[in-house]
Amino acid sequence: AKVKSLIEDMIAKLEKQAQAEADEKAYCDEQMAKTETKKGELEDDIAKMTAKIDSSASRSAQLKEEVKTLQEELAALVKEQAEMDKIRLETHADYEVAKADLELGLTGVRKALSMLREYYSAETAVADEAAAFMQQPAAPVKHSKASGAGQSIIGILEVVESDFAKNLAKEEAEEDDAQDEYEKMTQENSVTKTIKDQDVKYKTQEAKQLDKSAAELSGDRETTSTELSAVLEYYGKIKERCIAKPE
Repeated sequence: AKVKSLIEDMIAKLEKQAQAEADEKAYCDEQMAKTETKKGELEDDIAKMTAKIDSSASRSAQLKEEVKTLQEELAALVKEQAEMDKIRLETHADYEVAKADLELGLTGVRKALSMLREYYSAETAVADEAAAFMQQPAAPVKHSKASGAGQSIIGILEVVESDFAKNLAKEEAEEDDAQDEYEKMTQENSVTKTIKDQDVKYKTQEAKQLDKSAAELSGDRETTSTELSAVLEYYGKIKERCIAKPE
């Protein structure tokens, strides 16, 4: 009876031990599986966040470089427009001086021509009246030296008048062309400046948003990394407990 009792106790003990081992194995299998799954999820999350952070940082750097280039182009455009304004003011001032001189000269020449024509016209009329009064046949038309010289002067002045008028018309045409070209270039520069200003605005905003997103993701990654460290620590303890070491 005593032997039978010992055998039953031994069997019970072995069964209890076997049950304990089975429970331990189930526990280990469950914990190992859960921990490995969690570890994989956290590592994937960190990898995804790192990729997004790198992408945002890269895009932000590119945008900032583009903004820098645009700002340099805008500075050059402003300088170019200022130079155009300066030249336009100078050339317009030159035109005003030239125009005033030509108009003054043209007015003077026309006044002189008017006086000369009136003078020689009056002289001819007096001669005709004198001949009619004397009731003498009209003498053959002959020009006195004074009359011939007068006509020569009138001819010269007419050439001078024509030159003044042509030069004035040329100055006015060149001024109109210069003003048209200036207005055209100014309008183009204005449109270009508006576009580049908008580009700077939107690219700067996008870069700031990317930097903010990257900062937030970096914070999330740090939190996730802390969680992963805790999981890895637990994983190490589970492996130490559950995986048999070779003796």
